[in-house]
Amino acid sequence: MTSEPIVTDEAPRNDNPYSQGVRADDTLYVSGYGPVDPETGEDVDGDVQAETEQVLENIAATVEKAGGSLDDVVKITVYLTDLDDYDRVNEAYGNQFTGTPPARVCVEVSRLPDDVHIEMDAIAHLG
Repeated sequence: MTSEPIVTDEAPRNDNPYSQGVRADDTLYVSGYGPVDPETGEDVDGDVQAETEQVLENIAATVEKAGGSLDDVVKITVYLTDLDDYDRVNEAYGNQFTGTPPARVCVEVSRLPDDVHIEMDAIAHLG
């Protein structure tokens, strides 16, 4: 197996010890992203739907850098600080996947970095 880090300026970067994504053969593992605008480094303004859209844009940018698209995502984990946001997240989430949506887990967590409301990680198959 070969693996390589995926690095893009189109998704948030930081100095923590992890990669934005790691491609291992035909599988891409995308690290968790919050609703951070990669240009400003700041959390996006708006409700949980706007935050969901930004998170998915960050995931898409990483997958695209590896040569794929959101259509290649096969699994997503959603971390919410309030499950009362579930329906609004689903609305924004559903707008991003035109084909078969990926398998998904959604869990409520007590807190996320920078006190954001949502974070997601992903796995994509880049055949």
